[in-house]
Amino acid sequence: MQINSVDLATIAVRTSQYPTDNLPEFLILGRSNVGKSSFINTIINRKNFAHTSSKPGKTQTLNFYLINKQFYFVDVPGYGYAAVSGERQKKFGVMIEEYIKSRENLKYVFLLVDYRHKPSEDDVLMYDFLKYYNLNIKVIATKFDKVKKSARDKQNKLIKDTLKLKEEEEFITFSTISKKGREEVYDLINSLL
Repeated sequence: MQINSVDLATIAVRTSQYPTDNLPEFLILGRSNVGKSSFINTIINRKNFAHTSSKPGKTQTLNFYLINKQFYFVDVPGYGYAAVSGERQKKFGVMIEEYIKSRENLKYVFLLVDYRHKPSEDDVLMYDFLKYYNLNIKVIATKFDKVKKSARDKQNKLIKDTLKLKEEEEFITFSTISKKGREEVYDLINSLL
């Protein structure tokens, strides 16, 4: 896939602000600090288009990135970050749920988990929540390069077991450094366009 154009087309906090052009949308979800912005930048082949931050919890709106004028990446606030107040976390939750329940052009959800760790309770809740709504989900395990080769089989099993992934539900291991996993994401998007 060749990325020719990327625009931050819409920033929304409610359904009335969503794009109205009916293009396919790919939702990007994950806990704060899992590397959502780095994932987006790697996929769209831009250095700092989606702003990365050392301080988690920066994204506070639904950001619609229009790619190749063909489809959107929808970046939403990360979940599970303690420094964001409970009240604000609740608002984020409502905003994300509203999007998931109302959006007909949502084609796929990329759920990002940190490959270095066991998926958190929040990751499991989010995965189950998405399953409940019968959404197409692809789990992306970020920061793959930070795990030693000798520990990878163990990590693969830990992620599959914790999320209770079925045998045929493969997740994609992803690295922003080596670009591992990028072609698989491209193939998945291409198959849906």
